[in-house]
Order: sequence, then structure tokens, then C-alpha cells
Amino acid sequence: MEHDEVLAAYDRQMRRDVRPDAPGVRVERAGAVVRQTAPATGWNGVLWSDLPETGAGKVEAAIARQVRHYAALGLAFEWKLYAHDRPRDLGRRLIAAGFTPEPAETLMVAETAAVVRATDRAAVPAEGSAGGSAGEGCLPGGVRLVPVTDAAGVELMAEVHEQAFGTGRDAIRHRLLTLLAQEPGTVAAVVALAGGRPVSGARMELPPGTDFAGLWGGGTVPGHRGRGLYRALVGFRARLAAERGYRYLHVDASEQSRPILLRLGFAPLSTTTPYLFTP
Repeated sequence: MEHDEVLAAYDRQMRRDVRPDAPGVRVERAGAVVRQTAPATGWNGVLWSDLPETGAGKVEAAIARQVRHYAALGLAFEWKLYAHDRPRDLGRRLIAAGFTPEPAETLMVAETAAVVRATDRAAVPAEGSAGGSAGEGCLPGGVRLVPVTDAAGVELMAEVHEQAFGTGRDAIRHRLLTLLAQEPGTVAAVVALAGGRPVSGARMELPPGTDFAGLWGGGTVPGHRGRGLYRALVGFRARLAAERGYRYLHVDASEQSRPILLRLGFAPLSTTTPYLFTP
């Protein structure tokens, strides 16, 4: 996998020319900035920018325009900054404009076929599927993978999200229900059940017309971590992405998931830091 070539394709497809990520959302290019505007339940923010290294006040003016845009709508938003973005001190300028940085994550990408091979060493059929590999190594006894296809499955997914990340479940519930109802081909989700209770879950977003499937929201509840569930969920989603023709998988990886992903064939492309602004 050629780093610069893949990074350029990612920037073009997933940032500069990105499509709205849900119904009722719009993506627009405002000068040198590409931003998404959604209802309060969706993701609002700047996805890409092409700001100058020099030019008195031009960067600050561009930042101020985005602040005014979202403030007029009463929306908090995120400027999703990547390490290779320009100008090099854009993070500092965002902080000066009132943004708050969140912890950085590593943008990691792998060829889908390579991840399938890496996770093909154990076949763990998911309920309702035709079987196939679900991850590296066997799932713990009594654990099974169940695709999320309806409101009941979404509720299980939201329960995992709340326990794993300590955040409310309303946003993930709304997003999954909306996509499954209106754009089912753009999302896939799976939960791991132990004794009938959801203990791990994750989703995958499948933007039409791109080479990249995104792995999001992979989390496991306390007490079930370190047992191979995260790997199993990566493998399950990799097989779905391969079946649907996506060449690459991408992840915004935390420090906890990065070592697992490295072993599965993912490589770092950049780092990404959310800069948050609340009007």
C-alpha cells in the first residue's frame, strides 16, 4: 500500500469531495473549506480545508466564517484537523479562536483483502449469516455475533455504546435508525452477545462511490475486554466490506485499538485531532 497515494485518495474521497453522511444533511464548499451541516443530532463540522501558509489574516477570517455559520444555527461543531493539513500552525490558530482540542487519534488504513486474510484464521459464523471468518482467534465460549438490522438490534448497540464509552445513547440510536430506514446500503452494524446480553458492538459506514469503508464505534463493555471481541468485530466488518467491493478500511484509532489494528495489517496514514467549538 503506497502511503502518499492512499492518503491523497483518502483526502479527495473522504474529505474534499465527501457526500453527506445521512439524510437531511448537507455538505458545502465555502471558499477554501468543506463543511457539513446537520441537525443537532448529527455531526457538524469542517472536514477539509485548503488554507494558505501565508497571507495576513486569511486563515483567521476563514475560521471566523465557520464560527459565524454554525453560531447562526445554534450548533456546536468540530474542526477535524489532520497532521498533514496546512498551515502547519492551524491548531494553534483554532485554539486562539476559542476552539478546544480533544485527544488526537491515528488515521489508520488497510487493504480490505489483507484484513480478511489476517482474520481468516478462525471461522465464527454470525447469526443469520452464511458463516465465514469473524476475527482473529476464536470468540469466547457463549459469545455470538449478531448483525444489527432493526430497532431491537439498534437498542442493543446503543446499550453497548453507553456502557463502553460512558456517553448517552440517543445520538447513536438516532443515527443507526435513520440510516437503516432510509439508506440501508450505507451502514452495517454488529453486536456480540454473551448470555443474551450485548457486550461489544461496532458499525461500519459505506459511502457510495468511494474506495473506503469506515470502521466506527468499536467498543466492549468492562468485564469482557481483552478477549478478542474487538478483533472479531473488525473481521466481521472486513468481510462485509470485501463483499461490497470496498478496497480499503479506515479507522480513527485510539491508543487502545492501535496495537490490535497494527497486528491486523493497518498502517498509520496521519493523525487527526477534533477541535470543538461551542457557541
